[in-house]
Amino acid sequence: MFKSPGHIAFSFYSIDIHYYGIIMSFSILFALFIILLIRKKFFKDISVDSIFDISLLLIISGIIGARIYYVLFDYKYFLNHPTEIFAIWNGGISIHGAILGGVIAFYIYARKKHYDFLKYADLFVTGTIFAQAIGRWGNFFNSEAFGLPCSLPWKLYIPYPLRPVEYRSFEYFHPAFLYESILNFIIFLVLLLILYKYPERKNGILFFTYILLYSFVRICTETIRIDSVFNVSIFHIAHIISIILILFSCIGIYLTLKKKTS
Repeated sequence: MFKSPGHIAFSFYSIDIHYYGIIMSFSILFALFIILLIRKKFFKDISVDSIFDISLLLIISGIIGARIYYVLFDYKYFLNHPTEIFAIWNGGISIHGAILGGVIAFYIYARKKHYDFLKYADLFVTGTIFAQAIGRWGNFFNSEAFGLPCSLPWKLYIPYPLRPVEYRSFEYFHPAFLYESILNFIIFLVLLLILYKYPERKNGILFFTYILLYSFVRICTETIRIDSVFNVSIFHIAHIISIILILFSCIGIYLTLKKKTS
């Protein structure tokens, strides 16, 4: 059974340090570590300096994109609570927003610096998916990203005020965050397998494979989640975005493979 100890890890000079922020910080550090390791073996022509520059850009643009995405889809709430727009330590950032924000910002940066966008993207998605696997545990401490009620040994306890109204009589739920964390780590292993098995692959294969596999993972986990706040009719926004990204990645893989045989 999983039971969150709460939002706050400790206080420092009356400043509350949240578990969510700690987890996010560690996920970023681990991502950078993974990227540097993989660069040393598979992307030796990419400079370490450029990795640090791009990492800073992606951290900033990813956080901004993640928060803007969340705020826009829940704009009615934030219009009434504008002071909470920047309170990301309470949760409320979107992986899809982070991906979109990071990709857009880096594409513009790559064009300006004359970098091969797809080559760099192939490297950075290895660290990104690893960070996502770790970062999902931030949801555990915020008691969010949970699914339908369940009685399995790994069930997740959700405090009464955080349960959807129609599920208030239930205490334990599927830890959807845990499922996604595990599946994200499996995607990381798949990307490593591609790196080792296809050293002469075309640039972009890892990037589009990451988008494709993560979109399928997100569709699966969103199907059981009951705490999603963004819905269109019976569909979660995450489902719709994931389907769009699947189409995008399939087209990208097709064009990349076609280029390989031309």
